[in-house]
Amino acid sequence: MKQESKSSIRVSVRNFVEFLLRTGDIDNRRGNLNQADAMLEGSRIHRKIQTSMAGDYRAEVTLKLCKKEPDYDFILEGRADGIIQDDKGVMIDEIKGVYRDLEDMKEPVEVHLGQAKCYAYMYATQEKLDTIRVQMTYCNLDTEEILRFVESYSIEELTTWFEGLYKEYQKWIQFRMEARDTYVSSVKELEFPFTYRKGQKELVRDVYLSVLRKKTLYIQAPTGVGKTLCTVFPSVKAAGEQLASQIFYLTAKTITRTAAGDAFSLLIDQGLRARVLTITAKDKVCPLEERSCNPVDCPYAKGYFDRVNDCVYEYIAREGIYDRESLIGFALEKQLCPFEFSLDVSLWCDAVICDYNYVFDPNVYLKRFFAEGIKGDYIFLVDEAHNMIERAREMYSAVLYKESFLEIKRLMKEHSRRVAKALDKCNKLMLEYKRKCDTYQVIQSFSPFVYALMQLSGELDLFFKNNPEFDGGDEFSQFYLDLRHFLNMCDIMDENYTVYTEHDENGKFKIKLYCIDTAAVLQRRIDMARSTVYFSATLLPIRYYKSMLSEEEDAYAVYAKTAFLRQQSEIFVATDVSSKYTRRGTKEYMRIAAYIQNAVKAKAGHYMVFFPSYKFMRDVYEVMPKEDMEILLQESAMTEEEREAYLNRFGEEETGTVVGFCVMGGIFSEGIDLRGNQLIGAIIVGTGLPQISNERDVLKNHYDEKGQDGFQYAFRYPGMNKVLQAAGRVIRTLNDKGVILLLDERFHQREYRELFPREWDGYKSCTVDNIEKQLEDFWN
Repeated sequence: MKQESKSSIRVSVRNFVEFLLRTGDIDNRRGNLNQADAMLEGSRIHRKIQTSMAGDYRAEVTLKLCKKEPDYDFILEGRADGIIQDDKGVMIDEIKGVYRDLEDMKEPVEVHLGQAKCYAYMYATQEKLDTIRVQMTYCNLDTEEILRFVESYSIEELTTWFEGLYKEYQKWIQFRMEARDTYVSSVKELEFPFTYRKGQKELVRDVYLSVLRKKTLYIQAPTGVGKTLCTVFPSVKAAGEQLASQIFYLTAKTITRTAAGDAFSLLIDQGLRARVLTITAKDKVCPLEERSCNPVDCPYAKGYFDRVNDCVYEYIAREGIYDRESLIGFALEKQLCPFEFSLDVSLWCDAVICDYNYVFDPNVYLKRFFAEGIKGDYIFLVDEAHNMIERAREMYSAVLYKESFLEIKRLMKEHSRRVAKALDKCNKLMLEYKRKCDTYQVIQSFSPFVYALMQLSGELDLFFKNNPEFDGGDEFSQFYLDLRHFLNMCDIMDENYTVYTEHDENGKFKIKLYCIDTAAVLQRRIDMARSTVYFSATLLPIRYYKSMLSEEEDAYAVYAKTAFLRQQSEIFVATDVSSKYTRRGTKEYMRIAAYIQNAVKAKAGHYMVFFPSYKFMRDVYEVMPKEDMEILLQESAMTEEEREAYLNRFGEEETGTVVGFCVMGGIFSEGIDLRGNQLIGAIIVGTGLPQISNERDVLKNHYDEKGQDGFQYAFRYPGMNKVLQAAGRVIRTLNDKGVILLLDERFHQREYRELFPREWDGYKSCTVDNIEKQLEDFWN
């Protein structure tokens, strides 16, 4: 008889210690030691201190402790910053980078010392040592001043201390064991909730095998595949076979987060017993009119860490979907911050649905899971993955404006001459860059500016120490965050970045660290997971996304089969019209208007027309006949109510013709779901090329210099993605029927045709004179 292997409970040293030893308030005010671990874990300072030590210093030593219990193995793991062996014996070095003056520190922070003692116990047990020293190294990230605390412990002292913590953690281990057993048992009998449609079974298998083999998978998943359920279901099954500990469903939009929640709910209705959490942004769940995360301004922050563990234990006693309403209601009842409470609950969930930021963003990623840098048994399901390139560029790029230094200098003049002087120095260096810059300029070296920023940051730290109650308002807070982020990105900047200065369209002067090639920064997070699945209906060309979203050369890629029938839709490509700048004018606008007229003449109904820009849209609208149809114009910065009213006109079942004029790449070209007669046609004007700008020029030149086709990377690929997204609004179900008109003769060029999805094979050419007849033939 085969003996079943015992379950393993894996916990990082950081989570183990912080979970048990944290006390007090949530307090994000500058200089609070309880949040002294700096952004990016002070990686630059860690490396600098480690490399400056003598030859007997071993850096980043991975340690693991396994306590074998009758029903499970408890595995504690982490990386000690340093281990020193000299004539005095062995010493564990724990390095903490902080953004505050060190003069008033009389002893280490308990949670920090707890981590160091944990490593000391693990190493002393492993090496059978009688005594071991612990060194807490604090370093100010701006001044690089260092303060050390050293203490010696016997193995008996450390054993007593550790066993006390371990005993306190027992009820949580027991909870995890029982929850995992329940989950695993429920998954054994779990079946796909519907009869498999064409291509779904193969897709489910591909996702499962990727998890099994610890691979990254890219899926081109045409509309109709059922990509959400076809990625969630095999991931749930894999976790049920204990191939993974947690699933992270990552997406950029509320509508896709809702779809993911619905998929898990469907499986729960089928018998899955799981805990599934949706994390909502802090601003959307904060009960205060103005968010202020400190115990003075917020009653939900005061004493948070003294109470939270018992409340988490009570909340997770029930299984199911932990949605926004449920979390807010419970947290407020217990006088706890709803956002922080959701993060604490996440540790005990089988699946977490959240924005990309919580895994990939260097500032807001979930440190409870990823701060240790230890690989976990996670599955990352990245929905709408075509968005990840630009999102990653935003996350890992950084910008500072010359005007901000002047504005903050005016603010600080009356408070601190030293800070004002440091601001003035930064401003003068920016002025030198400005004088040399006509429109934009790529900068090869900017070390003096970075040094001036570090000095400024140090002066601000000193000011904060002496003026703890200072409140410079939102503008000051944003400047400080931008400054910190800029310095942090300087720490990780490499050949994948370009630094440039620019006079922007608003007349402001900026310096930008532009992260162009995103594969390396994203790979650092992918390395934390067992398997990552990138999927989208518009992941073409897939080689482009593979090169931008990871560094893995052996990643899998599949083109999922759609369940939709070819006869449900027809693609028409115009041969006599273009949105090229050189062709724009009344004659071309009238031709586009004629195409729209002829389309709706062939069949009355609901259509959307997607334009390259608001101006182009309005120019066509001006020459468009308005009789026999209602035309809706998308406006910039529409409110939620205005968006809903716009879409509701398509939801109304009526025989009249409604034509929505929209902007390609905007709010109506992605993530909306209009079915049946709600939308029967998409007319796409132009190839979607991004507008020419200095940044696009920087992007193009970067790839040209690498011997690649810069125009493809900077313009054609992102443009075609917008086209595919807009076209994807038409056929949403097996009962839909509709048409897609591509109004630009450039689509006939080989470079564009190569980017067409398989579902567009057999497209038809058309002219303004024959489109009405061709459409009538299709509809009849």
